[in-house]
Amino acid sequence: MANPRTLLPDFLEYPPIFWAPGAHRAEDGAWVPRRYADLQQIYMDTEHFSSRDFAGFGKLVGQDWFLIPAEADPPLHQLYRLTLNPMLAPSRIALLEDKIREHARRRLSALKAKGGCEFVADFAFEFPIRIFLDLMGLPQEGMAQFLEWEFAIVRATSLEEVAKATKEITEYLTEACDERRRIPRNDLLTLGVQAEVEGRKLTPDELTGFCFNLFIGGLDTVSTNMSSHFRHLAERPDHQSYLRANPDKIPNAVEELMRAYASVTTSRRCAAETTIGGVTMMPGDVVLLPTPLAAHDPEAFPNPEVVDLDRKPRHLSFAIGPHVCIGIHLARRELKIAIEEALAVLPEFAIEPGAQITSFLGDIIGPCELPLTWDS
Repeated sequence: MANPRTLLPDFLEYPPIFWAPGAHRAEDGAWVPRRYADLQQIYMDTEHFSSRDFAGFGKLVGQDWFLIPAEADPPLHQLYRLTLNPMLAPSRIALLEDKIREHARRRLSALKAKGGCEFVADFAFEFPIRIFLDLMGLPQEGMAQFLEWEFAIVRATSLEEVAKATKEITEYLTEACDERRRIPRNDLLTLGVQAEVEGRKLTPDELTGFCFNLFIGGLDTVSTNMSSHFRHLAERPDHQSYLRANPDKIPNAVEELMRAYASVTTSRRCAAETTIGGVTMMPGDVVLLPTPLAAHDPEAFPNPEVVDLDRKPRHLSFAIGPHVCIGIHLARRELKIAIEEALAVLPEFAIEPGAQITSFLGDIIGPCELPLTWDS
């Protein structure tokens, strides 16, 4: 599909919450709320909506682990967050500013002389993933394998492919954690190995869930959002010019682009009968949380189809409430620095004339490729 976002206005004709057969790959169907207020309510309501096994990678391979903290419910969720939040706290991420900026500048400078690039592969995945691999303490030369696994678990249509990649990732991460026990390093895997919850170390299943959560969060979502943001700037030279002339506006612009190009849909399972928007949901029902729909809710955002770089929206792209994205501070910094450095290093860029851009449409939405060109 060239641009799945052209479909979003059609959903305004749907009921505020509707049942979608086949909308969940492991269930017969799911409830789909499209309004911002309803998604916000579900995110905040941990009494009626459980996060446990919403992704289900552990169950898929016949194991008991789950994503930590993403798939943990209260009160265990709070205990995990208290332990793990400091690893990705703003103060810790701020210390990475120079390294992140240097990675971006070096890569963009190498691309500049070429007069163009395939942005998704050449930068959107290359740049943030190198930062992530440094944080995790994983080898840079393993990037191709890591991306192959990531694409399999996030974008594959076959559950067999997902299960195979999940098994291989967990085996790899288990070996890496065993090595950190023998030889600690200054990385997130070592922090996970050494972390304690109420005075005890993480169990093997908890450590697997923590590492797997970091792995899938660090290898796709920032890259996908970045690709969409740069597609917008390539298609809107006036917005490029505005941010080049007003670099102090870039942080606000990132938030509006995160809203306008929200990319992630997760889910919850109804834990107790409840009614939202006139719809009664029963225990066991799956509820999707489509942030792209919430981001285009005119009740929350006037003229949602308009990208207003000064809007300062309170979007849901990083979730909200107890389950707000644990990597939010790193993601924001990477997205901000990518735009700052690109506008400082590259001349005005545009989509290559005649290029046909296809997009991935699933739990994550974004361009599969983005051929850009500029005067070298």
